[in-house]
Amino acid sequence: MSLHVTSEIGALESVLVHTPGRELEAVTPGNRADYLYDDIIDLEIAQREHRQFVSVLRRFARVVQVRDLLAEILHEPEAREYLISKTMDVVPSDELAQRLSGLPSDEIVTMLIEGTEEESGPISRALNEVGFEFPPLPNLFFPRDIGMVIGQHVVVGAMRHGVRWTEELLINALFRFHPELSNAGILYDGSEERRSNYTLEGGDVHYLRPDVLVLGFSERSSPAALDQLCETVFAQGVVTDVLIVVMPKAPTAIHLDMIFSQIDHELCVVYPPFFVGPERLPVLHRRKGTDAVHEMPNFFDALRAVNLPLEPILAGGTRRINQEREQWSSACNFLAVRPGTVVSYRRNDETLCEMQNVGFRVVPAVNFLAFDDWADAKHRTVITIEGSELARGGGGPRCMSLPLRRAAL
Repeated sequence: MSLHVTSEIGALESVLVHTPGRELEAVTPGNRADYLYDDIIDLEIAQREHRQFVSVLRRFARVVQVRDLLAEILHEPEAREYLISKTMDVVPSDELAQRLSGLPSDEIVTMLIEGTEEESGPISRALNEVGFEFPPLPNLFFPRDIGMVIGQHVVVGAMRHGVRWTEELLINALFRFHPELSNAGILYDGSEERRSNYTLEGGDVHYLRPDVLVLGFSERSSPAALDQLCETVFAQGVVTDVLIVVMPKAPTAIHLDMIFSQIDHELCVVYPPFFVGPERLPVLHRRKGTDAVHEMPNFFDALRAVNLPLEPILAGGTRRINQEREQWSSACNFLAVRPGTVVSYRRNDETLCEMQNVGFRVVPAVNFLAFDDWADAKHRTVITIEGSELARGGGGPRCMSLPLRRAAL
């Protein structure tokens, strides 16, 4: 299977996910900020919620797990040597490299994802202070940030924070060696990028149409990397227009998909203060063949300028209090499994009411999974999953999925 994605809403055919595991237990109240968390997550509940998410996706697409694909490529000597050597670039240790090389594939995957605790000496044991020889990856259940598919090519994210650098190596190895992720080449390899001003994360990359890319200049994605991505996709000869949303440096807006996502041909969900009214964010337009960018009056005028008009649905409704509360719990972070059919958290009631007002039917995941006829429904649908714990990680269904194939619109 070769990768192919040319929109945010085309029918989902294949998708990569990671069901969280014991790596989440490494996050404590004392180190949560180091791991980019605002809270700690109950692992058992999070796994149950994620399994429900995966069950919904399986009604529409082939779902593959990061852990399974890694174990498969590690049976191949070339892939094993590549991944271990690249990992040692991040965590230099000859002893650890030798240990990894002699382990079965499943154990290597567990060490890479869940982390490896240091062997503790008597002082460490007495002080109850044991660190990680190899760091765990509690953010891995958000694979969208580390990998992007643009057409038949791929982009490996360049993570802003070092705690996520190993994730780049894992997705790079999968793109290079797994036949299920065969592609036309890596356009941008964040796993090789270590310049502090070149960072790029997938939550800021929205491929709305084969010729139109929307990017977020956020605290996680830098202008230099966005420029480099523009040059690369322009050179490929398909993308002609890039819109850049200049985002505030705010914990509520770490990525563009926390304040915007497309859900149907002519509809998107937005966080109102940033797109409507006096607080709306600046938007730039860069066109292929030009060295300049043009500031647009607003986001929706920018979309109309590239002949892609979208009407906004207001996350949280019309009251600012509800808008802020629900945006915090990923009310803008939808995953489209086909045009007009999306997956969302159940908890964002005001946003779901706004969607009902424009003709969406809201179907809880338990109901959707209990009846076969829902998957063939022609009306607009929001399938709602439980997410009380998953939302604590700071992302929603779009973050938790890396589409590998979508049908063309």
